Amino acid sequence: MKKYAGLIATLIILLITMLSMTITADVQAAPKQKNIILATTTSTQDTGLLDVLIPMFEKKTGYFVKTIAVGSGQAMAMGQKGESDVLLVHSPDAEKKFIADGFGVNRRLVMHNDFVIVGSGSDQGKIRGTKAAADAFKKIAGVNALFVSRGDNSGTHSQEKKLWKIAGINPEGQKWYQQTGLGMGQTLNVAAEKKGYTLADRGTYLAMKKNLGLEILVEGDAALLNIYHVIEVNSNKWPKANAEGATAFADFIVSKEAQDIIKKFGVDKFGSPLFFPDAGKNLEDLGK
Repeated sequence: MKKYAGLIATLIILLITMLSMTITADVQAAPKQKNIILATTTSTQDTGLLDVLIPMFEKKTGYFVKTIAVGSGQAMAMGQKGESDVLLVHSPDAEKKFIADGFGVNRRLVMHNDFVIVGSGSDQGKIRGTKAAADAFKKIAGVNALFVSRGDNSGTHSQEKKLWKIAGINPEGQKWYQQTGLGMGQTLNVAAEKKGYTLADRGTYLAMKKNLGLEILVEGDAALLNIYHVIEVNSNKWPKANAEGATAFADFIVSKEAQDIIKKFGVDKFGSPLFFPDAGKNLEDLGK
């Protein structure tokens, strides 16, 4: 009996030691600062992509992500003020300046889709099938057809302004040109209600298409490519930023696991993905 008692005592001590080691390992592996603030575009939220990716990331790492979905311009403004830890945005020119000014680090390519010009079936400006997006804009302006702009300094708004510049038209102040100051989903709803045209990312349009009554009238122009990058806020400028969390999120979203999700997202519902994964690719290869 004493022999068994000693064996049992030894096993108990061994179990306690193993449990202690496991708890210690878990504590060491747990993030020091669990909360991450992600400033991102409305398109990643409106399409539902983040509803799939973020729970996976949180479960895998123990971090908790607070998502603030605004235009890319507003997302970068948050980064400039140290009000976010990591950005997922789609405004390349503004992103480059953000990095050059020292507000962000480690900008990495994540995915792309494209912009489309949508409108009602009546197509007042007769733009359906126009090859160049800027030419479609000229036709819209030529007949004073209603164009609904986000007007929010987002990546989509920045792309729209580029197209107006290429078209040689300044629509600001024109009665036919209305700015919502809202996100993509809300702007699509306004365009649908007023039977106007708007520029939208394909992902958000497809996610909302069923209830809009808007059609894709112009697509496929190289000028409509829509590219997303992840950027970590520079913790040297903002020491309170969760640098470890930002890196963990950025690493995750360019990982094979997340890229595989992006590749398949939307296929079951729309017959094609809403985004195309691009981690590790060269910009020159996108859209080919």
